Amino acid sequence: MSPLLTDTALVFGRYARQTLRSRLQMLFGVLMPLLYLVFFGPLLTRLPLAAPGSSWQVLVPGLLLQLALFGASFCGFGIIVEKQYGVVERMRVTPVSRLALLLGRVLRDALLFVFQAVLLVLAALVMGLRAPLGGILAGFAFVAVLAAALASLSYALAMRVRLPQEFGPVINAVTMPSMLLSGLMLPMALAPGWLDALSHVMPLRYLVDAVRAAFTGDYGSPAVLRGALVAAGFTALAMALGARAFRRAAA
Repeated sequence: MSPLLTDTALVFGRYARQTLRSRLQMLFGVLMPLLYLVFFGPLLTRLPLAAPGSSWQVLVPGLLLQLALFGASFCGFGIIVEKQYGVVERMRVTPVSRLALLLGRVLRDALLFVFQAVLLVLAALVMGLRAPLGGILAGFAFVAVLAAALASLSYALAMRVRLPQEFGPVINAVTMPSMLLSGLMLPMALAPGWLDALSHVMPLRYLVDAVRAAFTGDYGSPAVLRGALVAAGFTALAMALGARAFRRAAA
């Protein structure tokens, strides 16, 4: 096994055990999307949503990606706390690969949000969601990829700031427009033309469209291909920025 894989497994194991000891973190992360599902979902059942599929096939994909958006974007808070307690400083003097320090954390985050996505889908199935298994699995894959990308960017930002008071406002300034302009709650086809056009600059918009198409079983849709390409490119860029931040911090 290569040193990078060994180091990544070591870092992943440390943070996975830390997460398993915090069951509240695992369960309460899904609370906000679950509230949207329970209290917002029934309002859509009789509304024309200008999108193929049922209202649940429109709402649930958005909630899955919302889970990754808001959860992974705030992962960097952990780094800030570790910096304050000297954990990051101690890791710098170890021979562990700097890339592994990022990959181990990101892998933990991706698996955590997929687990929460499974809980959300199970609740949605009880409430009336009907979607093909392949589409649901594709949704989980997009959640994992988006979580990895956003967690990488969150860690990169956290390595550059000193205080949570500096970190939080930046994340809020990015996540709220992303949610509103990507059509997470409602399809952007319902928006005015200028707002729909503006939403195309948001990478998350393409992921939302891809998961909604997958939930209707339309796997060959151009939306799925576009979403996969955008997700791959965005994740590659995000992880490159995250890896650079960890290498510079170790210099």
